Amino acid sequence: MSEHRRKMPPQQPPTGGRAAARRAAQQPVGRRSAPAHDVGTGAPSASYGPPSSPGEEQRPYGGRAEARRAAQRGSRRRGAEAGPGGPAGPGGGRRGGGGGGRGGGPGRGAGGRPPGKKRIIDYPRYGKYGWRRWMPSWKLVTGTFLFFTASLMGAAAIAYTQVEIPNEALTAKSQNNIYYWSDKTRMVATGSGTNRQIVPFEKIPKSMQNAVISAENKTFWDDSGIDPMGIGRAVWNMAKGGETQGGSTITQQYVKNNRLDDQSQTLSRKVKELFISMKVGSEVDKDEIMAGYLNTAYYGRGAYGVQAAARAYFNVDAEKLNPSQSALLAAVLKGATYYDPAGYPEIDAEATREKNTARATDRWSWILDEMQKDGHLPAAERAKYTTFPKVEKPRKSANLSGQIGYLVTTAKANIKAQFGITEQDLERGGYEIYTTFEKKKVDAMEDSVTKILKEYIDPKKRPKTDTNVQFGGASVDTATGKIVALYGGVDATKHFQSNADNTGAQVGSTFKPFVLAAAMRDGVRDKSLGEVQDNSSRKIVDPDKSRYSGKNKLKIRKYNGEIWHNEEGKEWLQTNDDDASYKDMTLRRAMIKSANSPYVQLGMDVGIDKVRKAAVDAGLRPDSLVGGEVPSFSLGISSPSAIRMAGAYATFANEGEQNDPYSVESVKKEGVVIHQHKAKTESPFSPAVANNVTDVLRSVVEDEEGTGRKARIPGRDVAGKTGTTDGNKSAWFVGYTPQLSTAIDMYRFDDDESKKNREFQEMFGTGDQPKIHGSSFPSRIWQDYMTEAVESYPAKSFPKPEKLEGAEAVFGGGASSPTPTPTATPTPTETTATPTTTAPTTTPPPTTTPPTTTRTPKPDKTTCGVWGWGCTDEPGDPGGNTGEPTTTPPTTDTPTETGTPTDDGNGPGGGNGKPGNGSLVP
Repeated sequence: MSEHRRKMPPQQPPTGGRAAARRAAQQPVGRRSAPAHDVGTGAPSASYGPPSSPGEEQRPYGGRAEARRAAQRGSRRRGAEAGPGGPAGPGGGRRGGGGGGRGGGPGRGAGGRPPGKKRIIDYPRYGKYGWRRWMPSWKLVTGTFLFFTASLMGAAAIAYTQVEIPNEALTAKSQNNIYYWSDKTRMVATGSGTNRQIVPFEKIPKSMQNAVISAENKTFWDDSGIDPMGIGRAVWNMAKGGETQGGSTITQQYVKNNRLDDQSQTLSRKVKELFISMKVGSEVDKDEIMAGYLNTAYYGRGAYGVQAAARAYFNVDAEKLNPSQSALLAAVLKGATYYDPAGYPEIDAEATREKNTARATDRWSWILDEMQKDGHLPAAERAKYTTFPKVEKPRKSANLSGQIGYLVTTAKANIKAQFGITEQDLERGGYEIYTTFEKKKVDAMEDSVTKILKEYIDPKKRPKTDTNVQFGGASVDTATGKIVALYGGVDATKHFQSNADNTGAQVGSTFKPFVLAAAMRDGVRDKSLGEVQDNSSRKIVDPDKSRYSGKNKLKIRKYNGEIWHNEEGKEWLQTNDDDASYKDMTLRRAMIKSANSPYVQLGMDVGIDKVRKAAVDAGLRPDSLVGGEVPSFSLGISSPSAIRMAGAYATFANEGEQNDPYSVESVKKEGVVIHQHKAKTESPFSPAVANNVTDVLRSVVEDEEGTGRKARIPGRDVAGKTGTTDGNKSAWFVGYTPQLSTAIDMYRFDDDESKKNREFQEMFGTGDQPKIHGSSFPSRIWQDYMTEAVESYPAKSFPKPEKLEGAEAVFGGGASSPTPTPTATPTPTETTATPTTTAPTTTPPPTTTPPTTTRTPKPDKTTCGVWGWGCTDEPGDPGGNTGEPTTTPPTTDTPTETGTPTDDGNGPGGGNGKPGNGSLVP
């Protein structure tokens, strides 16, 4: 054995030899790897080996932090202890092995305990102490950055693939309907939608597109929906205090306005908006994005979209905006409260008109400069726009009060009937409706009615006679049928039924011109032929040569001479107003005096079917006319509307050419005309017939005894007719100049719809007048309105009436034709022949022709049947009184005018004030 082996005999370490060392090196590491502390000795080294003695008590494990601290203390302290082999042995020295010197535990070095495993995230840092322990290493920082960057990119990629472009938001589609006056200025916006009218991309001018691009998003045509550089510029410019572009791109604004219902300012919505914008930018056409943005953006003044804004600020369509106007609208997009030149001091004291104008001017000028820099506006054109554009004053939010509601109701009915647009279509909105209504004329008609209401109608003073008084009116262009004005009542939000439309008020004597037109067009029937006759068997009536009896309580006969009997078999006796009786009179004179008897009999001679057809041909609706063949039909027991009456009279003014009244010229949607009115002119009457009717109606106004003389307009040709109904329950005046036809009606009817069995009420004493005739308030309103309304037309005369071809003098109703004054035939003398050579002859006895004599007929015993006109002023059955027999005083063959005629000359008949009644005396 060598010396070396003798000096270093092999020994097993106290800890158990090599196997024990290996086991010690393989002890578990980690949070719970440290053994329990040595309770008996308290030495730190005892925590890492077996108990020092078999019976020694072991301390329980501490917490994780305590285990780490114990392990660290053990490493430091054991390094100074020598192992069994001394300093040079297997565990000796500071870096000794498994056991050391006097102690039994491992040393500080690698030989003292097994090395710890390296953590993936070395934080807090291993082997560092104090503040260095908490300072992350560059590897950790770099790794963390790369990890999160990769994670975000991955999440973004997943989100991008998963996100879907939502459908257009309902709010973005929400639109209202805009109604315009005839001059294309805005009347009112209606419906539940937003004040918006969507226009297609092609209708948006380039100047408007370029203005918002230069102001908001210069890279719009090239970016992917978001613009990080633009956001950076916005932040930088904001920091410098200069003009800024928006941080959001036009695409993002489009997504926000057009694709998202959620408008909350939350991070989640912003993130969602970002991803949708990226996808929209890559998948949706840029033209669609631009149009969508400009159609949904808010411009102030309640205007959403460029079309509504163009109307609100400049009263033009969007397609007509110039670069200067476009720049201002782009400026307003920054915030209407502070950039609308009108100002909003009620919202913010800083938003005064002066300050807003200054701000708007600065931004407007800056946008124009940017447009020039970006190549959107040539320098020469930029130089034109040095003056701030003229801006319309803000209009108050229009509503349906006053006459507006009636105008809208009429227009809606027109487009439904004419264009087939449904109520559901209108509810969805988006229509621009261009009406025929002229604001000046509408205001003038309302003013004329208001004057009478304020001056004469006093419900507080005369509650029994002045309550529930209603007026209605309509004015129609005679050449086209355009409804240029109407009066529907005091206020559409208080009185809901339009008095210009069907009200149930009967028209009275204003119906007589249709009887005359039928007589001149179709003629009266031959008494010797059957009831149905063609024109070859009829006689055309000359209004000046023909004569009819104006007798009061005239027995009305059928065309063949038989007396008309009502359903109860009683004779029909026709009365005149106030029981006035007239001589035989021409049809012109009967129209001037508004005598009833002549026109009732004329209607029977012509045929009620022909009268009805003439009224319909002139323009009245068939469903507004009563059925049956009763004589009173010719006296206006039907109830057409004021609109239709004005339109029918316009047919006569237009020389027999008829156009249905209409109130809508065109309808647009998204800036495109989808419906346009197309005239459908009919010619139911020849110019000769129409002009002769006009000439007769002209006499009603111009004659000193005419019932319509109060309707004269200095310097203008006027034709018209008054009408008053039985029981004094309605009164009319319908008249026209060569260019304009107008109907005005007046009646009393309770507005309270909750009441049952509402009826028309008498107007005796209304307005402190004994009786209301068409020649009173209706004529005055007509004259006052028309005097102003015709100022927009040049003075024009009616055509001179030509002679009716084949017209004859017709005598009806018992009227006799003029005969020469009778003279007696001389009495012959008897002579005796002088005798001659020839045989005498005897002259036969002379004959004497007796002179013509006038006989007084016996009084006729007459009755007033339920189909005849009333013998008294009390309401009766249609066309007559109670039906009790009456006697008439003796008359002569040449009747004389009796009674005191009124201005209107209309007679009473069957009233409409009680159930079962309904006939009128116009």
